[in-house]
Amino acid sequence: MKTNILENKSVAQIEIVKVKGDISSYFTDDIAVEEPLEIRVSSGLEGQRETKNISVTMRTPGNDAELAVGFLFTEGIISGYQQIKKVEHSPKECSRNSQNIIVVELIEGFAPQLMKSDRNFYTTSSCGVCGKSSIESIRTVSPFQNPEKQNHIIPLEILYQLSGNLQSFQNNFSATGGIHASGIFDLKGNLLALREDVGRHNALDKLIGHALFTEKLPLEDKILVLSGRASFELIQKAAMAGISIVAAIGAPSSLALDLAKEFDMTLLGFLRDNRFNIYNQSRFLEIIMK
Repeated sequence: MKTNILENKSVAQIEIVKVKGDISSYFTDDIAVEEPLEIRVSSGLEGQRETKNISVTMRTPGNDAELAVGFLFTEGIISGYQQIKKVEHSPKECSRNSQNIIVVELIEGFAPQLMKSDRNFYTTSSCGVCGKSSIESIRTVSPFQNPEKQNHIIPLEILYQLSGNLQSFQNNFSATGGIHASGIFDLKGNLLALREDVGRHNALDKLIGHALFTEKLPLEDKILVLSGRASFELIQKAAMAGISIVAAIGAPSSLALDLAKEFDMTLLGFLRDNRFNIYNQSRFLEIIMK
């Protein structure tokens, strides 16, 4: 499988006016770039291939291949890296639009699960479940739903380090202050991979796409750290990747908690300033409090 991806900047500089008290001044500021990405899937036999538009998502340009395959995987349209033949920005479009259209070409003989749900796949950077007809329609079955889980022990000091470690590696957040991140850590608190995007669900899709490309799935013995709140869709995507420990800097939703319980997933919230809440704790995880 090969990729042919165009480079694109994720941060733009603009001129603004800063006002403090009764004093105003001109200032050059960094903002997170947000542009649409159309995800297309090409499948079928050679000479009879069909290309379908699957989704339009607002995202931060960069890591588009990871975003596309991560999205297809977490939605249950594909189930493995071996089903992908090639990923490239559309060569048929003019140069102005090609960077915002990406085509995932699947191997011959593989039929993607395009009709698995009745969703309208128009998503925005702020809401990953916009247009979905019902909660039941997004309960995608994970290929790692029943892994052989191991017992894990995590000292309290490791958990307390995670939020600070995540932020210290958020280059785009440091520049813009307006971008989300998802990071995968090992059980010793070492950062293994991080992806950023203006959309929290896009950041996680990019991260899972990276794990898919590098054949690291499932991520059962890893910790997913979210820079914001834990929504239902983020927990659903984590479950698809076999993740069993999720720590969010913000709060989880009630549906996120329900799904974490369903998958026996440890779910932590408000992980910052040497504190956090345990919303659900897997029977396979022990947190050492001393």
